[in-house]
Amino acid sequence: MTGTGDPADPVERLDPVVIHHVVNTLGWPDLRPLQRAAVNPLMDGEDAVLLAPTAGGKTEAACLPILSAMSAQNWSGTSVLYLCPLKALLNNLVTRIDSYAQWLGRRAGLWHGDTKESQRRRMRTEPPDVLLTTPESLEAMLIGVKTDHARLLGNVRAVIIDEVHAFAGDDRGWHLLAVLERLQRITGRPLQRIGLSATVGNPRQLLSWLQGSGSGKRPGRVVAPDSVAAPDVVSARGHVPEGARPTVPAGDVELDYVGSLNNAAKLIAALHKGEKRLVFCDSRRQVEQLGAALRARDVTVFLSHASLAAEERARSEQAFAEARDCVIVSTSTLELGIDVGDLDRVIQVDSPGTVASFLQRLGRTGRRPGAARNCLFLATRKDALLQAAALLLLWGRGWVEPVIAPPEPRHLVAQQLLAAILQEHKIGDRLWPEQWNGLAPFDRSATPILRHLVSEGFLDEDGGMLFIGPAAEQRFGRRHFIELTASFTAPPQFTVLSGRTEIGQMDPSVLTEERPGPRRLLLAGRSWHVTFIDWGRKRVFVEPVDSGGVAKWTSGSLVGLSYALTRAMREVLLGADPPVSLTRRATACLSEWRQEGAPHVVHPGGTLVTRTGGDVRWWTWAGYRANATLAATLPSIADPVQRPTDCCVRLREDLTSQAWRKAHAGAEGGSALLLPDVDRRAVQGLKFSSALPQRLATATVAARLADFEGAHAVLVEPVHFDLDSSV
Repeated sequence: MTGTGDPADPVERLDPVVIHHVVNTLGWPDLRPLQRAAVNPLMDGEDAVLLAPTAGGKTEAACLPILSAMSAQNWSGTSVLYLCPLKALLNNLVTRIDSYAQWLGRRAGLWHGDTKESQRRRMRTEPPDVLLTTPESLEAMLIGVKTDHARLLGNVRAVIIDEVHAFAGDDRGWHLLAVLERLQRITGRPLQRIGLSATVGNPRQLLSWLQGSGSGKRPGRVVAPDSVAAPDVVSARGHVPEGARPTVPAGDVELDYVGSLNNAAKLIAALHKGEKRLVFCDSRRQVEQLGAALRARDVTVFLSHASLAAEERARSEQAFAEARDCVIVSTSTLELGIDVGDLDRVIQVDSPGTVASFLQRLGRTGRRPGAARNCLFLATRKDALLQAAALLLLWGRGWVEPVIAPPEPRHLVAQQLLAAILQEHKIGDRLWPEQWNGLAPFDRSATPILRHLVSEGFLDEDGGMLFIGPAAEQRFGRRHFIELTASFTAPPQFTVLSGRTEIGQMDPSVLTEERPGPRRLLLAGRSWHVTFIDWGRKRVFVEPVDSGGVAKWTSGSLVGLSYALTRAMREVLLGADPPVSLTRRATACLSEWRQEGAPHVVHPGGTLVTRTGGDVRWWTWAGYRANATLAATLPSIADPVQRPTDCCVRLREDLTSQAWRKAHAGAEGGSALLLPDVDRRAVQGLKFSSALPQRLATATVAARLADFEGAHAVLVEPVHFDLDSSV
């Protein structure tokens, strides 16, 4: 590849040494369309979101132009940050990115929670040109006493954020934006921001979000091959506008109903022998149970999930990458771009919660020339079959969820105020908003939160300056305020050890709940007998046994399925089939459900209210958040003792038509919609909620549980009454 000789050819702008190595080291005859399209905007310093499926060449699309710009403009010191959401992804990328940097006499370095102190000392003394890290480690550099952050980070020009959609949809995204604004203050110049993303429903909105305080002020563009150039789709109803629909997705996808996890294990063990198979489950418990069932059938199996020790996961991923006839069972930890070698098959047990997750998983296959992308769904329950069929229905229409940042991140505002003052040692009580360059909600609108931090002793105020206070020292001060660098909280877990080898972590409820017989755990796909529990240090010592282990983890999420996915489930019950292969078992199960169960839960003309004895239900098919909003908005008819489901809202047993009409008429306009009631456990799960007034912490969680658009869509639909039905 030498370019076309046309000065308008973007390839001609790349450093000649880069072009040489692309041809002679990588063996590429040309750049991919995404990589060509990225050259001009990135070398011109524009912000960008590079959009492509998994294995679409996004890393090279970002790195080749940025390294060329580094060479042409003589950037010095650590001038590029490469941020990832997972340490494992950084570990996977560092060798590749370092090899590209070395083409130009530059080098890359790796810094995260597992990096040895000796390696960090070297980077402080000899800063790498490209630093691969996480936002949490970046903040630790800013507030740490060992790192001169101005010396190490003061020369940064560009920031590449891999898997940016994984950040943007949760609180880590708010944390990322805030830390980048503080970094920009240190560099004294705008940072070029480059996001790498799989297909999302709202790429232009994602770009605007990524630009932070520079949104609307700096040039930016979405760069994508035509095949994945999705429109901005933000409607809760889940419809892609006609004429703006992405190309119809391709892939060999099959949906089967197997009825149990044990049957799934039998099928996986029997199918595709001699091939490398990646099986996705959507809970750690399911991963463990399926792994043990496959191992009992003499299948070579490896496991990966967040509660396994890092060494255990690394061993599994390396062995899987090198093996052929084997299976790796994983949660979403292997959904992102970690390389697991030459993969033949993807199998999905039950269903992921989003089309975006499915696209990531499907994209793990079909990387060999002539190979097709493929995925086999194995539903172990009827409701999982319905959810999978609905998800594939949306996928067949080319629909992908918009990535939306969680609203009202007040707890992150409190965290950032503390972190910024810790970084600067003291900040003027009128100048603190400058740390975030006017980016909301870290601007002057955060004053009530600042006042609370002062009044509760998290901050001290003296002579017009703000300092870290004793309450912050007591609550977050352990290990140089390490807790301040993570924007999420996780339930406490016990470390499981076999001798000196760490196996992973387990929920403490497995150790405390009453069970007959010896106490046994299931972890890393093997059963372990508990020999000793160190309650104070949260450690469990175990020995291997043949069987009988129990796996359990507490889920931190209280939010169910989306409006779009639940509505698609309704469509499936009303007769819509996804454009995939359905096995006879799946077809028979859906047919039985449509004939016998569907008439009592769905109506083709709108929503449905049914009564079965004293159980009155409003079948909205609107998703958990919309149903929680409806239940809060209609207290006169909603059963006060309920937790709404994805599909329905339980109503009062004494419901009358007059009460229904009165409540419904009052809410139909949409202006009277109320925030859902909040479970106290949800507030406790909000990290840094202790640094907020209780009412603001509660309001934050309530805003995240609400779906006003979905609730309003339900209220304006026709309602049908079947008060004599029997489900």
